Amino acid sequence: MMEPVRVAVHATDMIMQVGLTSYLRSRPEVVVVDRDELTERDVLVVHRDRMTQQAVADLWGDPVTARVSKVLVANELRENDILTAVECRVVAVLARAQTSGDRLVETILSVVPDRGLLPADLLGQLLDGVRRLQRDALDPRGPDTAGLTPREVDVLRLMAEGHDTSDIADKLCYSERTVKNVIYGLTNRLNLRNRPHAVAYAMRAGVI
Repeated sequence: MMEPVRVAVHATDMIMQVGLTSYLRSRPEVVVVDRDELTERDVLVVHRDRMTQQAVADLWGDPVTARVSKVLVANELRENDILTAVECRVVAVLARAQTSGDRLVETILSVVPDRGLLPADLLGQLLDGVRRLQRDALDPRGPDTAGLTPREVDVLRLMAEGHDTSDIADKLCYSERTVKNVIYGLTNRLNLRNRPHAVAYAMRAGVI
């Protein structure tokens, strides 16, 4: 018989925390431990209503939990949320409304040998998002004559409105690292000196 999988729970609220913990403790396939006891071979189950900047910060966690494989159970998921979650070492994503106890345990067990599991519809969204990012990278001039991709325009528009990196990440459901990478990529590609220069460039081009 295989050893139980060590798992910790980090939920949005106390009711979900207690409920998930209690249920998982009733299952012989897993053993529940405290979050600070996790090792890189264990699994962290995270529940969030949706992917906010705070949720991203929680997924990164401390230096130990940042490297732990995570199963995300969310009430609301969008394409950008999934891409951001993957950046935070989330290896399995489950929609709360479609997740039973058995499904959760099966998912936890499936990620132990470094295999990720995504529901078919969410996997399709993820692959579409990855393809779009790859297309942007291969064709950096993107869809407009200014040489800016739609994602870059979104970031620059919010920047022009005075939002900082954290605000932009929250509004677009990206991680702060993703926003910084977008800005770094466009300033380097277009030989722009800094953020104000990038905003001025986009305004002159008429894209924001």
